[in-house]
Amino acid sequence: MIAKTMDVKSVSVIAEDADDLLILRRVIRPGDRLVGDTTRTIKRDRDYSRPDRGERVRIRIALDVERISLDGVLDRLRAAGTISESSNEAIPHGSHHSLTLRAGDGIAIAKKRWGPAERRLLRSGGKHDGFVLVAIDTESCGVARLHGTHLDFMPNIYSGSGGKRYKTSFDAAKYLEQARAAAAAALKDGDSVVIFGPGETKKRLANFVQASKALGGAKISVIEGIDSGGEDGIYTFTKSDAAREAISGSKLAKVSAVLDEVMGLAHKKSKRFTMGFAETRAANGAGAVGTVVFSERALQDNDEQEVVDFLNDAEAKGAKVYGVDSTTDIGLRVAGLGGMVSLLRYQVAT
Repeated sequence: MIAKTMDVKSVSVIAEDADDLLILRRVIRPGDRLVGDTTRTIKRDRDYSRPDRGERVRIRIALDVERISLDGVLDRLRAAGTISESSNEAIPHGSHHSLTLRAGDGIAIAKKRWGPAERRLLRSGGKHDGFVLVAIDTESCGVARLHGTHLDFMPNIYSGSGGKRYKTSFDAAKYLEQARAAAAAALKDGDSVVIFGPGETKKRLANFVQASKALGGAKISVIEGIDSGGEDGIYTFTKSDAAREAISGSKLAKVSAVLDEVMGLAHKKSKRFTMGFAETRAANGAGAVGTVVFSERALQDNDEQEVVDFLNDAEAKGAKVYGVDSTTDIGLRVAGLGGMVSLLRYQVAT
């Protein structure tokens, strides 16, 4: 997330991914004022114009928020309220409208009073560890960018090779160049590149990239032990022990470690963990929650505002809070455990 303080009451933000939308859902409250761009239908009095038709125009408005909700399926945040200011004089002040925020959109948030937890949340979305993952073999190459716990995939690249059963000729240099171009398109400043897959093709690609200096000063790592290329190879890698070593310190690695610890405690029949929103909220009431991992399912299956209030309260009490989505295996596993798990500082009596 890109955030810039404009004055004591206002902060300008650009949400870069689904994780940032989750953070903004926890920051924006009814009573706040949002300034952003939207569209509105304006009916004009013209000769021969149809009374039921209007012209949709793009305007900039200030919206006093009454309701805020997150659509995790479509990765968008919707704020509804009344218009207090607009860039078009034809828009009546006090009329109801909504602002929809997606990744890449920018808004300004104004609050009468900013709490320290809200500013800390905006800072926590300041920069994600970025990794461009390349899963390549002789037949296909998958490229995805991992940031936070979210995976953005590029289209698969195919070499044209027939594999072991059907010997065909293909242009290996062209295939490597296509893979390099896809990795370069996904790469952002500060990202590292991780290349893996069966056989020697991954090493050929790494040598090709390093010799051409095509990815600038990005750190390039070659990982052994992943036996598939393409999109399947990306998913296999994110679930592997090799991934934890290659992307140690990243948000995904931290969340993966938390989930493994939860499963280990469950196997030992320990009570120093929780599963599900109700159980986790009860433990938080006793101040026992140390780390919380939640998925979009927690918001979908429960009252959204109650979940948001709980997450903010848990963090205010010192808990670490991580959100995950369904683009990774970790997000799917958390969703399968009720949408929320936590590690406890101490066992809570039941």
